[in-house]
Amino acid sequence: MLSSSASATLRGIDGQRVQVEVHVVTGVLPSFNVVGLPDASCREARDRVRAALNSSGFKWPTGARVTVNLAPSQVRKEGTGLDLAIALGVIAASTLEEKQANRLVDDGETRQPEHQRLPAELLDGHGFVAELGLDGSLRSVPGILSRVAALDDLIVVVATAAANEAALAGAEKVRCAASLRQVVDCLKGAESWSTHPPILSRPHRRAAPDLADVAGHPFARQALEIAAAGGHNLLLVGPPGAGKSMLARRLPGILPDMDSSVALVASRIHSVAGLVIPTDSLLRIPPFRAPHHSASMTALIGGGSTRLRPGEISCSHGGVLFLDELGEFAPGALDAMRQPLEEGSVHISRAHASVRYPSRFCLVAAMNPCPCGLLGSVEPCRCSDQARQRYMRRLSGPLLDRIDLRVHMQRPSANQLMSSDKGEPSQAVRERVLTARAKASARGFSSNSLIPAGQLDELAPTSDAGRSMLKGALADGRLSARGLARVRMVARTIADLADEDIVSETSIASALALRARPVLFDLLGATHV
Repeated sequence: MLSSSASATLRGIDGQRVQVEVHVVTGVLPSFNVVGLPDASCREARDRVRAALNSSGFKWPTGARVTVNLAPSQVRKEGTGLDLAIALGVIAASTLEEKQANRLVDDGETRQPEHQRLPAELLDGHGFVAELGLDGSLRSVPGILSRVAALDDLIVVVATAAANEAALAGAEKVRCAASLRQVVDCLKGAESWSTHPPILSRPHRRAAPDLADVAGHPFARQALEIAAAGGHNLLLVGPPGAGKSMLARRLPGILPDMDSSVALVASRIHSVAGLVIPTDSLLRIPPFRAPHHSASMTALIGGGSTRLRPGEISCSHGGVLFLDELGEFAPGALDAMRQPLEEGSVHISRAHASVRYPSRFCLVAAMNPCPCGLLGSVEPCRCSDQARQRYMRRLSGPLLDRIDLRVHMQRPSANQLMSSDKGEPSQAVRERVLTARAKASARGFSSNSLIPAGQLDELAPTSDAGRSMLKGALADGRLSARGLARVRMVARTIADLADEDIVSETSIASALALRARPVLFDLLGATHV
């Protein structure tokens, strides 16, 4: 006989409702088949479900053909989150099949024990999202936030470990259980659902290191503040030990918290990727991701041969993607970031599926000026011209054109390193950043880097002297059309930090100076971008 229950799978960061239909027929050649475009982990459910039923005191339908259909059939199903729905469907369909075959006799000699039965109608109005252990225990699965959101009109049953995350999806009817046996008993009313700890609102703590620890580098500190205030991309170039990584890792400490809409998207991405999210709230502190330079294109951009996972650029949504040793990354992987940097999302297409992942992040990159790292410093460079040219060819002009702020750093002096005077702390800088972000929000954008080029005349009005300066930069070939728009966005941010309504000549000059080519580009004769 046939039973039906609801569950959910993933399509990108969105949940897709799945109707799990189980058909059990006795008196035929025994088999267990899963249809409806399941992936390998879905097909393996037959072994997990059989072992879980036997371990939980349920009788497997011997001498029966069990067919599991995952509808809609044209959508690929992935993961182990359908296990619980399949197991309950098998139990309910077996109960119906026994009634249909008239094996429930009055004397009870062949009656199925009551604790092994589950009326199929008890599954109505419920959704089930959990993986089954071989002992019948329930386990959490990636993407609980998105899966539960797809079942928000049902009573959703999840593993105890996933209860708090499921509640963050906004579903009011979330139930949790520790085992398959407990789920069946609770559905039949023989036992109460487990209670999970209430979600308490706790203050967020910023664990980012403080800017006060950075010695010297006033120009680089100013660039970092502008990057935080306007959401602009930043490139730090300098010899080893100059403090590039130290400075970049202090950016999250001066960024504002994510608003509710961005926090929900970022939390769903982290949930789908299997990353840890807070147990009491959505992600609020902007994420900081720093992949190693050996990361592949799939790791950075996302995708995969079977399951299309979000990459590092998506896991950085709403926060910072820090690429240390930028010149060591694969050129193809770097160039693949050009579209996400421009559009704020990445479209991944494969033969079996196509998904879109949000990827609106602030790119902060650090690199040495050459393979030995000494080009442009006091010590002589040990690299050949060919080695330097090969090193720089890893960075394409179109990628550099999307980086708004470029700073060449030198190692701090002995006096700066040994001085007992502390620099300005992160909290003071963050206050100015929050003020600038509030001005951008008043214009309708979370940051100035999101202002469309067509609205710059309205939202970033420039003085006559500033416009003349921009015309000169265009005539000299120092700016591309994209570079012009980005310089005006940066100048708008500088004017906001200075509390100016009109973008002045000084703000334009500062933005052009921050976009100027670092020393290594001049030494290598790189093209103006």
